[in-house]
Amino acid sequence: MSRFALRLVGVRKRYGRTDALDGLTLDVPRGALLGLIGPNGAGKTTTFGIVSGSIKPDAGTVDVLGEGAFDPVKHAGRVTVLPQDCELNPYSSARQLLTFYARLQGMSRARAVKDAERVLDLVRLRDRQDARVGQLSHGMRRRLAVAQALLGDPALVMLDEPTGGLDPHLVVEMREVLREERGKRTIVVSSHILQDLEATCDHVAFMEAGRCVKSGGVDEVTRRGGLVRVRLAAPIDLDSVRDLLEERMPRLEGDVLVLELSSGEAPAEVNAMILPALIARGAKVLEVQLGQSLEAAYMASRLPETAR
Repeated sequence: MSRFALRLVGVRKRYGRTDALDGLTLDVPRGALLGLIGPNGAGKTTTFGIVSGSIKPDAGTVDVLGEGAFDPVKHAGRVTVLPQDCELNPYSSARQLLTFYARLQGMSRARAVKDAERVLDLVRLRDRQDARVGQLSHGMRRRLAVAQALLGDPALVMLDEPTGGLDPHLVVEMREVLREERGKRTIVVSSHILQDLEATCDHVAFMEAGRCVKSGGVDEVTRRGGLVRVRLAAPIDLDSVRDLLEERMPRLEGDVLVLELSSGEAPAEVNAMILPALIARGAKVLEVQLGQSLEAAYMASRLPETAR
């Protein structure tokens, strides 16, 4: 069995004169919760379409669950997708709609009803199971769309902007839903809300101009094991502490003192050694952060305008 749930190698797709995908190469580890990040036009939605078989690539190879390109028979119920603009039948009840989709996967009626109730519980909509879809708010319909992607026991779930239009408290609840599913199956989430992805995902991939410009584990991409950022209440004279920090290449970024750790150093041990010494020399420490934010890592990875 391949250790990757999804592999794309040199995938290209052109619409007229526009390259939607320009040799996209991306590996998604089996069991990962991967955030797919990029600006509008980066090719994320086209990638979802190619993986799910609704769009045919012009070139390159796609391997889904180690079994080649998507096949509607072979991958039925094992690959599920939430499109960005998902319209649901407004006249069915939430439970009827999900039962219908479950039946399409081949479930018996009894099992389909039971699984529809399970995913309604998962997205906190069980109390609205008999309401018509057209009577639900936008946020409820979005959660219902996520629920249909989690029916059955899919091995690969593709969610395009699952939290789009949700109220803040529902965004938090959706994070919890995804965390509960992490490890049970491979999930790829496309979103512009980097804070949500950082709090939820264990892997990320940055897309730009139809290519993957960086990918890896969140800890690796944000350098949580090799970078310490110390936010200060007041500026500090770097020369006054340079003898403490020289081997860690200290630099100031505004009110943040940035330290590079050597390979194999434990951040907790370095902090225990350095922070008391900094404070003793007058540094007013407000916060210590390991690595950089996902947003900062993404911005640092972006291609120059001439390369887009």
